[in-house]
Amino acid sequence: MNTASDARFWDRSSRKYAASEVSDQAGYERTLDRTRALLDPACRVLELGCGTGTTALRLAGGVQSYLATDISAEMIAIANDKRAANPLAGLAFRTATAETITSGADRFDVVLGFNYLHLVRDLPGTLRSIHALLDAKGLFISKTPCVGEMNLLIRLALPVMRAIGKAPYAGIFGMAELTAFISEAGFDILASEIHATNRNDSRPYIVARKR
Repeated sequence: MNTASDARFWDRSSRKYAASEVSDQAGYERTLDRTRALLDPACRVLELGCGTGTTALRLAGGVQSYLATDISAEMIAIANDKRAANPLAGLAFRTATAETITSGADRFDVVLGFNYLHLVRDLPGTLRSIHALLDAKGLFISKTPCVGEMNLLIRLALPVMRAIGKAPYAGIFGMAELTAFISEAGFDILASEIHATNRNDSRPYIVARKR
């Protein structure tokens, strides 16, 4: 299994994903509101793991430019269809990952990664790539399922589901490990919050600044 197989999984899942509802709408809205408060009209924003573009379409109108990326070409195709129906100046979608974007050509004030970091295979390497993509003092804003703190049955079922093609790769780590990885990649943690309606939800929202 590798990133190519990850892309194929999300390509196959794209239509079902697009049709699914947000599991915690109130928590999602809180995340959007908090993120908007950290952006300004001059911001150049990169979103990683944008899926079918729902968040990008909600946030892009308030910034200078917004590049939304995903590993899945099928996800990006759906996102572009949404953009065609609701055009926004400055918003672009691209099939890409943090590692494939050239830092010399593209630099950003803010990088967003919502429900993203647990899906990458080399978390330290991805965080280093994000660090390189940010301008000095740029912000990295993430919201990440910490699988290591979830129900034991979920952790035991994931490898089996991956083996039969019913689940994507998911890294197993807790919140303390996640914040340590982010710090070790060259970031200062400015805030760590829980936005979910269910207080047992293990998806910390973290705001970090490039050192």
